[in-house]
Parts: sequence; C-alpha cells; structure tokens
Amino acid sequence: MQIILAGYNVDSGALSDFYAGQGGGERLTPETIAAAYARISRDQRPVNELRALARGEVEKARKSNRNIVFTMGHSSIAEHAVLNIDVLGVSRLLVEELERSRLASYTEKSQRYVLLEDDFVVPQEIRAAGLEAAFLGVIGEQNCLYHKLYASLRTYVFEKNHDLARDRSNCSLLEGWAKEDARYVIALATETQLGMTINTRNLEAMIRRLAASPLSEARECSRRLYEVAVSIAPSLVRYVEPTEYDLLTGRELMEHTERLRAKAKNDEEKEEIPSVRNDEEVALTYATPEADDRVVAALLYSSAGLSGRECRKIITKMDARDKAEVIKTACRHMHAYDSVRREFENVDLNFELTVSASCFAQLKRHRMATISCQDYNPALGVTVPEAVRVAGMERDFHEIVARTDDVYNKLKESTPAAAAYILTNAHRRRVAMKVNARELYHISRLRGDQHAQWDIRLVAAKMITLAREVMPLTLMLATGKDDFQSLFDSLFQPVQ
Repeated sequence: MQIILAGYNVDSGALSDFYAGQGGGERLTPETIAAAYARISRDQRPVNELRALARGEVEKARKSNRNIVFTMGHSSIAEHAVLNIDVLGVSRLLVEELERSRLASYTEKSQRYVLLEDDFVVPQEIRAAGLEAAFLGVIGEQNCLYHKLYASLRTYVFEKNHDLARDRSNCSLLEGWAKEDARYVIALATETQLGMTINTRNLEAMIRRLAASPLSEARECSRRLYEVAVSIAPSLVRYVEPTEYDLLTGRELMEHTERLRAKAKNDEEKEEIPSVRNDEEVALTYATPEADDRVVAALLYSSAGLSGRECRKIITKMDARDKAEVIKTACRHMHAYDSVRREFENVDLNFELTVSASCFAQLKRHRMATISCQDYNPALGVTVPEAVRVAGMERDFHEIVARTDDVYNKLKESTPAAAAYILTNAHRRRVAMKVNARELYHISRLRGDQHAQWDIRLVAAKMITLAREVMPLTLMLATGKDDFQSLFDSLFQPVQ
C-alpha cells in the first residue's frame, strides 16, 4: 500500500513569492487560506489582505485554526484546505470503504478498461488464521479463469460485432466489452489504485472511520492518510482516534438485531420475515405519497410568490392535464445533459436492490443517494454475464464460484471480517437505496444509457419502471441519454 500526497491548494501569493525567491517553503500550506477565510466574518479588512497576513505568520495561522476549528467548533473552516492523494496497492474491498465518504472526489482504475495482471492483496487476518494457502489457491484459480474468459469473450465479441471489428479504431471498445465480463470471476482482494481529492474536514472523518474498521488494511490506510495530512495541514486534522461510538455502535446493533431475529423466530404467533428472493433484484419499498402533486406544488411555490398553503389549494383545483403542463413547462427547454430543477428533490423513493459487486462498484458512485449495505452473501447467488453463457464458459464459472464459496466459509469461521476478500465481482449483496427524483433522473441519464455497463443498466431500467408507476408526471423524461431526444420529442410535439 502506498498513500502519496499528490497536491494541495496553496495561497497564490505564497507561490509567487516562493518562485521569486522571496518566501520559504513553509508558507506553501493550505492552512493559511483556511485561517484567512476564518477571519472574514469578524474582520473588516479585505480578504486578500487577510491572506497576506496569514501567509506571513504561518504558526499564528495554525494556532488560529486550532482555536476556531477545534475549540470553537467551526469545522467548516477546514473545508478550505483541499488535498489530492494517490492511493495505490489497495484492494477493491478497501476502496468500497474509502468511497463511503460522500463529500470527496474519486477516480479509480477501471476493471472494465484495464486488463488485469493478477495483482491482489493478502490480508493480514488471513495469514494470522493460517489460511493463506487456501486463499492463494482459489485466487490463482480465479485469475487463471479470468484470462481464459477474456480470451474466449474477446473472440466471441469480435465475431458477434464483425461490422464494428472491421474498423481497427473499435478494437479497444470491443476488448473492453470482453474485459468487463471477464472481471466477474476475480476477487474483491484484487489490487487497484485511485486518485482522491478531499478537504481536511472530511479527511479527518475518513481517517477516524477507517481506524475503527475491523480490517487491518483499513486501519493501515487510516494511519498512512493521517501521516500525509499532518505533514501539510497539522492544524486542521486532529481528532483521528476512533471513539466508542465509532467502534461499538455497528457491532452492538448487529448483536441486538440477532436477538430480535431469534425472538421473532421462536414466537409461534409471528411469521418469519422472508428473505428477498434472488429474482427480486429490484424492489420499490417506499415512495412519497402524492409525489406528482408535491413536485407541482414545489414548482408553483418557487415561481409564483405564494405561500405553501396557497400552492396546495391551487393543486386541488387542477386536473391531470394541468399538472402535466406544469412539469412540462419546467422541462420544456431541457437537453440530455441538463439536470432537472431542484424542486424535484422534494419527493423520495426507497429501493431494495440485490446486486453484484461489479454493479455495486458503479452504484456507490451516486454519492447524493443514501446507500445502506449488507455484507456480501454467497446465499444470494452470483450474477453471471450472458456473454459467459453464450461463450460456453458458464460451467467453469460456477465451478470456480463453488470453490470460492468453500474457502469463504472457512474464512468466515476463523476471520469473519476478512472473509469477503475471497468473493468475486459476481457475488451479491443487498442494498437499500434512497434517492430523490432529481437524483433518479441523474441515474437514469448515466446508467440507463446504451453505453452504460449492462449490469447496472438493467438495474437502473427496473428502478425507473417501478418509479414511473408511482410518479409518472415527475419522471416523464427519466431515460438514458441515448433515448432522451426521442422521448422529449414525443412529449413536446408541436400542436397541429
């Protein structure tokens, strides 16, 4: 694992002085900007003068930051310091933990576009449990099948798309389709890298959360992230040790849930809560009542200078056509790249999804959604790419999955926290996902498009179909970028 400070924001005045030989390198820290901006609310001097003062007295700026951020509790000041961080040599499983932090930016090595080279992480927990040989054996088999799958799928993809294959410029595209399906057999232990941009307030929270993880890889990442942060912004990253809240809450909730589950199972008067069946991959569990009316009322509220009560009264006098016209007016000048108005955030939808690790890797990037995950669970089965079936490799695929599940069960007994490392991208987990209608539009544009990866495209299509049943007006233009114009034209045909 490598955690490298790639860059950070610095005061342009300090940078100019440094290049002119008029200032020392100690001024090249984001802390002076944070300290200067902290003074704006209580100092009448121009902000550029405040910055000049701060960069001339770095230690004084750091003392001010500690007082304002940690003593007075104005943590937003730490958001003015932004770091760029290289993260190398980590597992796909750890990346899922890193990217739980929503208020950061990530660009990750894609298993869809990069041919993998059998690099993977061996967790310390598995070595300590004496199961390294079993772990390495299955990882080796997975990686071997990955390369066989890629070779077979590449041939299949080129033959199926022979018109595209005639143009050599499409070679990378077609090879990418083979890679994205072959990756379903590789493990979550597979090594990857990413670039991360994050402010120090959110970095501190990330460091503390990773420090509370049961995974040794996550705790090591926490330590190294802290070393990077403290080297350049020591006054803005301070509380990095996990609290009892961080350490105990998840475990105690799990234990309490197990007691409730056992009680319900033993109570003859109560039915056991059924598991989500594997074929119920997308279920809509909640939607805001009268969602279309609420969005129409929100659009009236922001446009007419009326009270909320008056807007709701107008709604009662409107028929379906009137309501549709309000929504259409809000969308009349949209293009496929435009976001719907913020008023669409007033209605929510809750979904329960059963998705593969490959699908979840993309789903988790929708950071404005609220996503709650269960652990990966072999009992939920695996997602097998259709191309694998057609290429005649499904039997080999399931054989590797069966051996993977055997080793997973052994790991689960000895080191449960690290057992998921051995599971493949095809293995599934249950995910509860809450989105507002505006975010669902974004998902539909990006993931419902023909260029989206097939797994998440199918999930997105089912989400949109279910959502339209409960809010048809609000989601009248929810579709992929490729279908947007035709749908738009059908809704906004000129009156003859």
